Amino acid sequence: MNGQATPGTAAGNGTALEVRDLSVELSTPQGPVRVVRDVGFEVRSGQTLALLGESGCGKSMTAQAVAGLLDPVAEVTDGQVRLQGRDILRLRRSDRRSLAGPELAMVFQDALTALNPVYTVGSQLAEPFRIHERASRRAAKEKAVELMERVGIPEPRLRAKAFPHQFSGGMRQRLLIAMAVALRPSVLLADEPTTALDVTVQAQIMELLAELRRETRMALVLITHDLAVVAEQADQVAVMYSGTIVESGPVAEVFAAPRHPYTRGLLDSVPAGHPRGSVLPSIQGSPPRPAAVPAGCAFRARCPLARDRCATDEPPLTDTGPGRASACHYWKELADA
Repeated sequence: MNGQATPGTAAGNGTALEVRDLSVELSTPQGPVRVVRDVGFEVRSGQTLALLGESGCGKSMTAQAVAGLLDPVAEVTDGQVRLQGRDILRLRRSDRRSLAGPELAMVFQDALTALNPVYTVGSQLAEPFRIHERASRRAAKEKAVELMERVGIPEPRLRAKAFPHQFSGGMRQRLLIAMAVALRPSVLLADEPTTALDVTVQAQIMELLAELRRETRMALVLITHDLAVVAEQADQVAVMYSGTIVESGPVAEVFAAPRHPYTRGLLDSVPAGHPRGSVLPSIQGSPPRPAAVPAGCAFRARCPLARDRCATDEPPLTDTGPGRASACHYWKELADA
């Protein structure tokens, strides 16, 4: 079932976002390079799906493809992105732009660069209301202040007149979240929303996202490489490697009994459970460059289970149980272990 959506959910059963067979090519001086390959997943209303994997595995590129933010350096070459049942890849640019905010929103990694440095945060937060709801300047400003208060910005009426550089990293991240959820979107894409934040602020940001999800039944796609955040916040997980999904399923089940050696390696590298002072297990090597993905299984050079077959046959994403899938020829060995 390579490229299929995560098993166990179906359109019409509360599915907010469905991605099928998504492929993306990046433009380079040497020609196009496929950086996302046949990615598929589903996330239901009120649910959190985590896209997990090392840096460079295609998580952010997948999110940007879903959000329609690839131009001009990359393009979607195949697949479907169905938002509330509509394939938004087939919509006109103007129609798709009208969905940005009310239906689909995104929180970016770097809040300082995502916010415009020459406009006050109040004016930036007010903009969605003026564009999509045709609110007056005064009404939009009041809604912006309410949003700032909602996400925990102290003295929101006064701070609305400040510029992004006058806020701390945690406060800027709260502002980005406020801007993203201003119009109560059906789906929120959160790309490493806690990057470079200390542990306390990270916990506050994640709790804020969880609270907003509970209140609005918003579907959340959480892009991260933090296993602890995934374990605490997500319902479903899709593990990405070399631009494709190699394992998916309910978080508790995948973390308790992974069925792909890459997932197993990620979990083994977590310090918890290892004696103090011991050498942590690690996955040797690094993911292949997108322009040089080898034949067969892309993970084989780093895989303890690799055999001759892995050098020639690319393992498809296969059902391995209710709601679970793995792209490994030898997943049963992991399941039995």
